[in-house]
Amino acid sequence: MSTESARELSEEKGLVDGMSEEEKSELFHMVGMAALKYFILKVDPKKKMLFNPKESIDLHGNTGPFIQYTHARIRSIWRKSGMQEIPVLDFSIAMHAKEKELIRKIFTFPAEVADAAKTYSPALIANYVYDLAKTFNQFYDLCDVLKEENVSLRNFRLALCVSVARTIKSSMKMLGIEVPEKM
Repeated sequence: MSTESARELSEEKGLVDGMSEEEKSELFHMVGMAALKYFILKVDPKKKMLFNPKESIDLHGNTGPFIQYTHARIRSIWRKSGMQEIPVLDFSIAMHAKEKELIRKIFTFPAEVADAAKTYSPALIANYVYDLAKTFNQFYDLCDVLKEENVSLRNFRLALCVSVARTIKSSMKMLGIEVPEKM
């Protein structure tokens, strides 16, 4: 059911154009499983929930596919940058408020993991990674990355993007959810 919904959504939005049938099949399975797993894991284990297949596959809400899409978006930015190595972060540059917010979010990751472990609640990690993805998308809407003319600022933003992608990937892996490189 979730895999079929992922297929319909991906094809409707043109997200799989240029992919082989094997790549599409793998992506549909990955997105479908993420929709199901994340929908269940984002709810505190002590609470009741009702699974909604349509809501679970939404690319704009608190869903696994939204987080996967954010990761794939960041990986696309990195590929388009043409860089081979992650630039060293230069913290002496003037940062946008969203950049600072992203950095704070990344640095809270270990504490979130510790809290989730103490309380036996994967929902804490699920909600953390959703907040991180949402904050990244707000940053990306406000700040140029690839079009930034200041090389130091561009490199800083690219390194920040890579850090966010790594944190998203680690968070989702803890939840048993894969993230695609392309979507």
